[in-house]
Amino acid sequence: MNMFHRKKKEKVETVEKKKRKWFRISKLTILIILMDILAIDALIVINNDEFKAFWIPTAMTTMSHKYLAYTLYSEETVNKIMSENYIEQTTEEINLDEIVIGTSTEKTHYSNKYEQELFTRDPGNEVYKTIRIIEPRYKGWLIGIYDPSDVELAVSSRLGKAGQSVNTLVKNNNGLVGLNGGGFEDLDGWGNGSIPYGAIIKNGEKIWYHSGGDGGLIGFTNEHKMYLTTKSPEEAIADGMMDAVEFGPFLIVNGKTAKIHGDGGWGVAPRSIIAQRKDGVVLFLIIEGRLPGYSTGASMNDVIDVLLRYKAYNAANLDGGASSTMSIEGKLWNRPSAGAEYGGRTVSNAWIVTNKQGKPAQAPDKNNYK
Repeated sequence: MNMFHRKKKEKVETVEKKKRKWFRISKLTILIILMDILAIDALIVINNDEFKAFWIPTAMTTMSHKYLAYTLYSEETVNKIMSENYIEQTTEEINLDEIVIGTSTEKTHYSNKYEQELFTRDPGNEVYKTIRIIEPRYKGWLIGIYDPSDVELAVSSRLGKAGQSVNTLVKNNNGLVGLNGGGFEDLDGWGNGSIPYGAIIKNGEKIWYHSGGDGGLIGFTNEHKMYLTTKSPEEAIADGMMDAVEFGPFLIVNGKTAKIHGDGGWGVAPRSIIAQRKDGVVLFLIIEGRLPGYSTGASMNDVIDVLLRYKAYNAANLDGGASSTMSIEGKLWNRPSAGAEYGGRTVSNAWIVTNKQGKPAQAPDKNNYK
């Protein structure tokens, strides 16, 4: 290679080296700029009032992830947001005389499309109706149970030692449908449903009590009327309470909704709700959540809106989050935020639907729903 070509090659290599160096510097510069933009965006987001009102209550209502609120915000900010987001429950005593069972189950005229949907039976099923709930931010399922005498509480056979999945509780008690019930000790998110919080009443007897119950007693009387009360278990039993768990808050009492300040302090999450109409029809509502791209979850205002569509007259919140689990005909029906791979999280108890009258109860086909 002559001198001319060697110098030309060296010049080309030098130019290429400078290009590569500039490209590396450019990539690094772009990366730094992008990181700065993301950091600025993050600062804008976490200082946004709407984000604070979403993030803090959502974190604070979990048993094991409260630290997420304090990771981004000071204790003073957390306390301020929580003081602005709370639920003001009605102090009115529930009026059981307003519940007249069986007055609307054979309706032919409906007050709205949701009521018509509820009373239009699924093919071959006279016991319950399965309804898909789809909203822009969340998805879920509503079960309407026509005869409230078919609703009862199922309790883990290993109460105090271990919980059982809702599927198992339904199968072990010859049920058709199940919805998780009250809360339980859940240290660091590893609770197995063994130690329920508060009181449990089964067949008119108090079978369990453990401190930590939040809310009031949620259950049904010997007349199959939903009874929501802050009375002691003994007083509730004297009033006719047959089955009950302790949780809350009460969302609707005598047709009057709780007053929700902000998002109620419960954030957006998976929800489990039990309710009853004035005609005695019982509603099981479950909202799926914490599933990005599918369903974020619902606030208390959201679930109240759904319940009012179907004319719930009394309603209460049950344990939510990863515990929110629904079983239909031996199958895990909803998409829980955790534990789907082993049939749903183990819990202490569940509200189940039986078929005491032996009516037709053909299982729904999930492929018929979106």
